[in-house]
Amino acid sequence: MTSDHSGERPTLSLTSLTLAAAAQVLTRTGGRPITMAMLEADIAAGCPTNADGTLNLVHYAAWLVKEMGRGD
Repeated sequence: MTSDHSGERPTLSLTSLTLAAAAQVLTRTGGRPITMAMLEADIAAGCPTNADGTLNLVHYAAWLVKEMGRGD
């Protein structure tokens, strides 16, 4: 999260979230608990991350859709 230093609430960048912040956002918006362990497992399975280890939720969603299309 970043702040604009004007005393307002911090803003959220959906393109650069820590795993903890991503888990929190996904849990709040998805209706089921998403843990850091779940995200770490997805990263180990090939989910892309930013160079600094943060998660871009747009890229993560695209990766999930691609993985769903693969089937098992």
